Amino acid sequence: MTHDPRPALLRAALDAAERGWHVFPLRPHGKPPALHGEKSCTLTGECAAGHRKWEQRATTDPDRIRAAWSRTPFNVGIATGPSGLVVVDLDTPEHKGSSDAPDGAATFGALCERAGHAVPDTYRVRTTSGGTHLYFTAPPGVRLANTAGTVAASVDTRAWGGYVVAAGSILPAGRYDALCAPEAAVLPSWLQSILQPAPKASEAPSVAVAGQSRRYAEVALATEARNVATAQHGGREAALFRAARALGRFVAWGDLPRHVVEQALQEAGETAGLAVSECRSTLRSALNWSITHNSRRRDAA
Repeated sequence: MTHDPRPALLRAALDAAERGWHVFPLRPHGKPPALHGEKSCTLTGECAAGHRKWEQRATTDPDRIRAAWSRTPFNVGIATGPSGLVVVDLDTPEHKGSSDAPDGAATFGALCERAGHAVPDTYRVRTTSGGTHLYFTAPPGVRLANTAGTVAASVDTRAWGGYVVAAGSILPAGRYDALCAPEAAVLPSWLQSILQPAPKASEAPSVAVAGQSRRYAEVALATEARNVATAQHGGREAALFRAARALGRFVAWGDLPRHVVEQALQEAGETAGLAVSECRSTLRSALNWSITHNSRRRDAA
């Protein structure tokens, strides 16, 4: 007798909804959404006022969930944005298609160490490829987008515009399993600072705007240097790391010379009690990352 997976998948969908996470059906034994696309939309029912995509149709309504999952063994998708979640996806080299690719867990662990923090203890799910999803609740009023490789190599994130496969979902290679920590922790502020988009500015600013931008950069430099210099023991390297990440974009945009930023933060780090070599190493890696990822100003809204 063939085992019916529908009760377990229904339970997985209801469990996620009870946490306040918005779910929608994925194809049985797969990861793509099982809802109709815009081209095939009949503009009836839920789409009567216009086509509604999976992110808009994801729900926490137990009646709607029971109606869908009692009929078909859908896998469970969680729309991260409406759920107030930021999910960090630690990939494996095999999943990236190359055994030479870095391991996401290792690169994320190294990033946490440089930031002066342990890998956060939070709700996590093991994927069928051997990777891990770390779930975090997004800070109120913050709307983060998906990223790919922004945090570290082989580390992606899912927020608004993204979804993840929920624990309990079944793929040909196995099942997504919850590992530990029953609750999703709040997104750490140091990680948010990496994911938060830089302030939008004009692609080709006028002379007045450019001057204003430089003044803003100079104020930011003074503020960040002060934050580093007054950082308490146990948070000094993290403060230096965040400051370098924040100021690197001004170097990339031509508002601050790199040597000025390095000198100011080096002195601030040493004032806080960090070793010369420790400051230099943290500054180099954080500035290099920020300059690379902020090579040009974002378009104005």
